[in-house]
Amino acid sequence: MSGATWSLLASTFTASFVEFVEALTIVLAMGVTRGWRPALAGTAAAVVTLVAFTVFAGYALSTWLPQSLLQLVVGTLLLIFGLQWLRKAVLRSAGLKARNDEAEEFASQAAAAREAASRTRFGLDTFAFLVSFKGVFLEGVEVVFIVVTFGLSAANMPTAAGGAALACAVVLIAGIVLHRPLAMIPENTLKYGVGLMLAGFGTFWAVEGLGVFTGGGSLAWPGGDWAIPVLVACWLLASRALVFALPRLKLEVVR
Repeated sequence: MSGATWSLLASTFTASFVEFVEALTIVLAMGVTRGWRPALAGTAAAVVTLVAFTVFAGYALSTWLPQSLLQLVVGTLLLIFGLQWLRKAVLRSAGLKARNDEAEEFASQAAAAREAASRTRFGLDTFAFLVSFKGVFLEGVEVVFIVVTFGLSAANMPTAAGGAALACAVVLIAGIVLHRPLAMIPENTLKYGVGLMLAGFGTFWAVEGLGVFTGGGSLAWPGGDWAIPVLVACWLLASRALVFALPRLKLEVVR
């Protein structure tokens, strides 16, 4: 495989891995406290819904938009999405926002499950089903967004989907083997890296898509795909500068 293909695979795998870890925490909490049947049923229902959503979104974007406009739309969405991840990562690295802890999240979800009223519908615990469905669906939508946007922009949907599928398999196997939240995963560091990748790819494709306004097709970056690591490096430098500056700015405001 080419370097671009490996980069696409690594990006979708890492981004999807983070989302699947968070979904696993929710499903584990529901399964342990309220029962595995409704938790797994909610997960299955969410997966079916996500598959339908993926097919529709992928078909709509690839069919209705020309290539340059597709790159502009997808690149802009990726850039916005990536900057949201980067903002949280910068705040966490600067000590201005609490870091994610899957063990704490598991305890919080389990406590809420124990306190919730017991109601059943169609033989399933309603609370466990709905929480599992919501958790998997919301985390899954982000995975779908990443897979569809990366796959369409790189014109390589199989590799993008393969990265997400591999991430799902790894998280699922780890969850079955360990039977507890994957708290040992450096989730905050991974999210920082994902934010950088999304911002880098988003910038690359958004600028390429600006060619739609000139009528000449997609714009070309100097160096082609090699511009992507340069853009990621630029976002890294900018984010580290903010990590260094924000705590000092806060101290100045307090004074």
